[in-house]
Amino acid sequence: MSLGPVMLDVAGKVLSEDDRRRLKHPLVGGVILFSRNYESPEQLCSLTAEIRALRTPPLLIAVDHEGGRVQRFKEGFTRLPPMRELGVIWDEHPARARLLAQQTGYVLAAELRAHGVDFSFAPVLDIDYGASGVIGSRAFHRQPQAIADLAHSLMLGLKQGGMAAVGKHFPGHGFVRADSHLEVPVDERSFADIEAEDLVPFRQMMDFGMAAIMPAHVIYPRVDPKPAGFSSIWLKDILRKRLGFDGVIFSDDLSMAGAQLAGGPAQRAQAALMAGCDMVLLCNHPDEADELLAGLHYDMPAVGMLRLLRMHGRPHPLSLAKLHEDANFLKAIHAVGGIGMHEGNLPLDDPTNTGAHSL
Repeated sequence: MSLGPVMLDVAGKVLSEDDRRRLKHPLVGGVILFSRNYESPEQLCSLTAEIRALRTPPLLIAVDHEGGRVQRFKEGFTRLPPMRELGVIWDEHPARARLLAQQTGYVLAAELRAHGVDFSFAPVLDIDYGASGVIGSRAFHRQPQAIADLAHSLMLGLKQGGMAAVGKHFPGHGFVRADSHLEVPVDERSFADIEAEDLVPFRQMMDFGMAAIMPAHVIYPRVDPKPAGFSSIWLKDILRKRLGFDGVIFSDDLSMAGAQLAGGPAQRAQAALMAGCDMVLLCNHPDEADELLAGLHYDMPAVGMLRLLRMHGRPHPLSLAKLHEDANFLKAIHAVGGIGMHEGNLPLDDPTNTGAHSL
């Protein structure tokens, strides 16, 4: 069975019969994990092994594990700083900030890969304009070049740890104040203004070989009246053709308010896939997941399948025990632990926060 174009979540710390039924559906290609799916390193390894055993090729296993406010697994994992902290260091010591970003990416990826997770939806490439509370300290910086530099270093660390990078939220979520979990943000800027700043980190990260991108549930009416994640102008004309991106395009969570303009679950998924997404996410609504799987009719193009297969983590990662015997990993943990955390530990795993990414 090949990978399908849908990524779903699961209910708890072990798979239920309903989870298994959904994950065996041919339209499903991946699983996103949340804090409710985590109890301990041993339990997480068992859960990911159980998920991988369901299908051949195995389902992709993803998580939001950015650092700071958005880190799903904490007990037994290194506490990662919000990316803003790296930007603060970059202002005074750019070379040191780049090294710390690389070490942060390495720790992030190596720990997740040791537990059977293929990738994290990271890094955030949004610019911190000081307007968006939902982005805030998740963004590296206000300056596009600082973001590109730090994100590139983080991506090198992710690769060192066996993991691909997913840049979000294309073409930029940082300028608007509204939270796309709760409403539909509208960014009134021209394409020229967005291109001059927000697209800079995305363009450079594509040049560096970034594997995947997630578009924003934001409307940019001077480009297209549809949210970017449902816009063939943004995804096909600009991202694919104009910018030459050939990696995976993941939708943001289709259960978010910013996605619901497109209709019911199956209609949202169909619209996002037809606009250019390779894989769509639907989280925290099992009834809607069943509705999507029953109502979506979509044949995965061969190129989309190849893109998704590249998102599997590097095989045979080091176990957590072996990692803690590795001098380079221990050095990286020590460095990451020394990064100041001024605002990074606010909980965003509350059950009311149901979005997959832009928490």
